[in-house]
Amino acid sequence: MRPGTRDAITDIAGLRVGQAHDAALRSGVTVLTGDAPFAASVDVMGGAPGTRETDLLAPDRLVPGVDALVLSGGSAFGLDAASGVADGLRAMGRGFIAAGQRVPIVPAAILFDLGNGGDKAWPANPYAALGHAALAAAGPEVAEGSHGAGYGATTATLRGGTGTASLQLDSGHVVGALVAVNAVGSATISAGPHFWAAPWEIGAEFGGRGPAMSPPGALPTKLAAPGEATTIAIVATDATLDKAGCRRMAVAAQDGIARAIAPAHTPLDGDLVFAAATGARPLADPVPDALWLGHAASVCLARAIARAVYHAAPGGPLPCWRERFGR
Repeated sequence: MRPGTRDAITDIAGLRVGQAHDAALRSGVTVLTGDAPFAASVDVMGGAPGTRETDLLAPDRLVPGVDALVLSGGSAFGLDAASGVADGLRAMGRGFIAAGQRVPIVPAAILFDLGNGGDKAWPANPYAALGHAALAAAGPEVAEGSHGAGYGATTATLRGGTGTASLQLDSGHVVGALVAVNAVGSATISAGPHFWAAPWEIGAEFGGRGPAMSPPGALPTKLAAPGEATTIAIVATDATLDKAGCRRMAVAAQDGIARAIAPAHTPLDGDLVFAAATGARPLADPVPDALWLGHAASVCLARAIARAVYHAAPGGPLPCWRERFGR
C-alpha cells in the first residue's frame, strides 16, 4: 500500500472536502461531500457521542445514500452545521425528492470545544453559517492542523486538529481518512514528542521521530467531563460497498483510533467513525478485498490523527506539537 497523490481523503475520485472556522469562536466545521450521493454507515465506540441522522445509516434503514457528512465543533450547537450544509446542497439541487421537494441527507457528529477560551457568547447559533461556508469551500485540497472542525480541538497535552491520509491498495482501490482530534487521551507518548501512531508513519509525515525508545510512563488525560472530548472521523473508499460493507469498514477503522490515541474509546469520549463508499470500483474478491479495505482504513485513520496534532498551529489553551518539540 502506498499513499495517494494528495495523501488525502480526496484521492478518492468524486469526493471533496470543505472547511471553515471562526478564530474568535475558536471552532469550526469540516464537510465531506461528493459529485453524487454515496453509501455510508457509522460506528460509535466512545461513551459520549453527539450525532445527527446517524440512525438512517443502519443497513436496514431505507435511505441508500447521503449527500454529505459533517464533522463540527461546538458540542450540541455544532449539530446545526448540518442545517447550513443541507441548505447549500438544496440550493444546488441535491437531495432525494419527497413530495416534490429536494431533501439532502447530511449526517453529522460533533466534538466539545466550548471550554477552549473562545468567544462563546453569540447572540445566535453560528454553526449553520459555518457549515454553509465549509460546503461552499469544498474542493480537492485538505488543510491539516488548525482548520475546520479541529480548529479549537485539544488532546490531553497538546492542541488537537484536523488530519487526513490515504492509501492505494494492490487491488487498485483507494482508501482515505479525515479526522478531527479532540481526545481525552494523548496522541503522543507520555510527555515526549513520539506519536503512538509511529509504526504506521510513512516517510516523515509527522516528524519522523519513530517509536519512543523507552517504555511509556503514565498516560496523561484531560479528564474531561462526559461529552467534553471526542475523536470524530470519516473513512472512505472508491470500492463498491453497501451500507453493511461500510459499517464493517467503520468498525475496522476504529482500530486506528486505538493505535494513535491512549487511552481511547473512553466513557468520556464520543469516538465515532463514519464510513463512505462511492462505489466506483467493484470488489474482485469480496472477502479478502473487504479485509484489506478495513485494514487500510485503520492505518489511514491512525496516520491522520498524528498528522492532525503534528500540523496544529500555535494558539488556544495548550501548546501545539511544534511549539513544544520543534520539527
